[in-house]
Amino acid sequence: MLADLALESEAATALAFRLARAFDASSRGDPQEAAFRRLATPVAKYWVCKRAPVHAAEALECLGGNGYVEESGMPRLFRESPLNGIWEGSGNVVCLDVLRALRRHPESKEAFWAELDTARGLDRRLDAFCQGLEREVEDADEQSARWLAERMALALQASLLVRYAPPAVADAFCACRLGEETGRAFGALPRGLDLDPVLDRALVRLP
Repeated sequence: MLADLALESEAATALAFRLARAFDASSRGDPQEAAFRRLATPVAKYWVCKRAPVHAAEALECLGGNGYVEESGMPRLFRESPLNGIWEGSGNVVCLDVLRALRRHPESKEAFWAELDTARGLDRRLDAFCQGLEREVEDADEQSARWLAERMALALQASLLVRYAPPAVADAFCACRLGEETGRAFGALPRGLDLDPVLDRALVRLP
């Protein structure tokens, strides 16, 4: 469970830093990064905001009763976790913005694929996932908007981790989020993963 929560946190953090880079570069006049930002922002906002409440609930569960009582900060984090998914557009509104960016800004779609292409060949699961995603993008409509935004976010997160995270972290993420043996709940991981490096990277050790 802790390893899966750590994977989710690392993927969300990598995505946030990539978007920060896009905002910085586009403010300096980089058209490629501006185009990427236009599409990647609603994709990231949708997925991270949807995962946050479930992530907070599982973290609270790991602490048990101590996580529930008001003496800790966990209940406040849990209560506030849905808030970002409500501010500045609910999930459906954000997903419609993803479709709008795809339809009205072809340069944004090209920039998004260019970002994914930088990870091509680094993980076979990611390559297969992106091939399927290309077909889904072309057939996208309002009914499938949430499905599409989720898969675009996962592809982008995976592409970042296979490039910048330790191999064990990237392998575990691709196995848990892109592979055929993917559980619906946090902690439902396939067998055979090397999770010790994932935990070692996430745990804070006090002196």
